[in-house]
Amino acid sequence: MIWAYPDVKLTLLLAGIFGLLYLIYLFRFWSINRRLEVEKRRLFTKMVLRITYFVLFLVAFAGPSIGTSTKEVKEEGKDIFIAVDLSQSMNATDIGPSRLQRVKFELKELTKNFPSDRIGLIIFSSEAFLQCPLTFDQSVLQLYIDGLNTGLVPNFGTDLNAPLRVALDRFESDETQEIKSKSVILISDGENFGDELEGIGTELKDLGVKVFSLGIGTETGSTIPRGNGVVIDPQTGEPARTILERTPLQQIAAETDGQYFEVSDEVQEVGDLINRLERLEGGVTGSRTVEASANKYFYFLLAALALSLLDMILPIKTIKL
Repeated sequence: MIWAYPDVKLTLLLAGIFGLLYLIYLFRFWSINRRLEVEKRRLFTKMVLRITYFVLFLVAFAGPSIGTSTKEVKEEGKDIFIAVDLSQSMNATDIGPSRLQRVKFELKELTKNFPSDRIGLIIFSSEAFLQCPLTFDQSVLQLYIDGLNTGLVPNFGTDLNAPLRVALDRFESDETQEIKSKSVILISDGENFGDELEGIGTELKDLGVKVFSLGIGTETGSTIPRGNGVVIDPQTGEPARTILERTPLQQIAAETDGQYFEVSDEVQEVGDLINRLERLEGGVTGSRTVEASANKYFYFLLAALALSLLDMILPIKTIKL
């Protein structure tokens, strides 16, 4: 027999409390009725009945499992690359406190929802770099997310092709044989000064990689802080202004059978992104055989309740007048 809750100390404590209280009851009963004729046999019968259903209650409380069987448990998981835009425009404050700070907050919450999946981190602007390879280690991933800033990459414009190419190369070079769900979360304000996305989109789709793009910013946009001032547009001499460009993000999501989501002070779609990722069917990453047994507490509990009801509705006479 296997016990689901083998708390011996608690069981002994409950038994001790019951025994002490019942001894007090017997002493008072005997004291009150010492001048009357007490039928000891019937009193003993009542005591045995109560002890029996109390023991049954304790057994039910411990959760007895009788009989064992084996069961194969399959472990499923996904491979997810998060590509974060670190161009200067991500310092814009049209989303408080800034686009990048908001991304870091949302990423911490997002990654916590996928503890059994491998997650990697790619950073990019005009170039892309693998910041953290696919890993199950959530603590390491959180450290990399905390350290995100626009000084980590060269800033000569934004190329959305670059992080997708890095993710594609990593997925293609993955030596594991398991069939897994592969996806990329592309986080950017959508400004793209690189090549067209059609080519990389086709390659990703052929490999079964879905891109879920997350647009950060607003249509009105804002200036870009730099030091004590703002970034100046060299062509006009005026403060540069950045706005959310949805089109390239929506395009790459549609081409790979993914989906576009958005985050701003008015729109909160990270929850929808999490739900969409959770609906992806993960590949089998392994299996293990475990022993399974059924908790039979109900039978002991039912017997104890029946005896306790019998004790209440059919009391045994202990005093003979």
